[in-house]
Amino acid sequence: MEKMPAAKKQKILMGRVVASLFFEPSTRTRLSFEAAIQNLGGRVIGFSDSSTTSAKKGETLSDSIRMVSRYADIIVMRHPLEGSARMAAEISQKPIINGGDGANQHPTQTLLDLYTIKKKFGKIDGLSIGMLGDLKYGRTVHSLAYALAKFEGVKLYLIAPEQLKMPKEIIEDVKKNLKIEETSNLEKFLPKMDVLYATRIQKERFPDSMEYEKVKNVYILKEEILKITKKNFQIMHPLPRVNEISDGLDKTSAALYFEQAANGIPVREALLSMLIGKKKKVEM
Repeated sequence: MEKMPAAKKQKILMGRVVASLFFEPSTRTRLSFEAAIQNLGGRVIGFSDSSTTSAKKGETLSDSIRMVSRYADIIVMRHPLEGSARMAAEISQKPIINGGDGANQHPTQTLLDLYTIKKKFGKIDGLSIGMLGDLKYGRTVHSLAYALAKFEGVKLYLIAPEQLKMPKEIIEDVKKNLKIEETSNLEKFLPKMDVLYATRIQKERFPDSMEYEKVKNVYILKEEILKITKKNFQIMHPLPRVNEISDGLDKTSAALYFEQAANGIPVREALLSMLIGKKKKVEM
């Protein structure tokens, strides 16, 4: 998709309508999907604030999906309820793309994460990847852990406070294919990592605000960490960040998170093209 001429790209979704249903706040996912749709010549309908929809009147998600699937060729949806995307897919007459369902999964983020790593290192097999921060509620790291288990020889370092550790069921699902180490100490495995995937502590996921206050600043990455990392060490982050990555890191060669966000457009263009666009052979 990155190499395809714009004029050729514009024909892929010509005459198609894509519904963008964001029941939960989003910047990068929503805008990169909408940019991808428009780049492919499609039209976007939808909303970014569910309070302006019939959900405010009590309409169920299932009824909303039944109606929107009659208005659009494909639906991109973000919803705070875990499992909502799967439920929508079972009801909808049209394909559903999961733009994030609560603390469960974020599969398109994982596709762009994998693409970013592959572009930077030329491979994914054999890399050592750390995941830092909110591993309990972080849907991006849940999806990425499952994806990394599809590759060979990947080492996964899970760094989180006790109350935000990766769910045991996810570790059980992926541990046969990944070498996993867990710790609450960032520096313990930092020198071994090729990539550190940082996440913010998500205040909105905590049932108790006091519990959030205990851990909100537990990890703050600063330039000093680069003194003990590999030469080609990279920091990724699904964004938005709060204060877990200092601004000083932005100008270093380790900062990969803005390029990572930009990769959302070609990856989502490719996904949309595969789902409802005309088949195109693209040299990779």
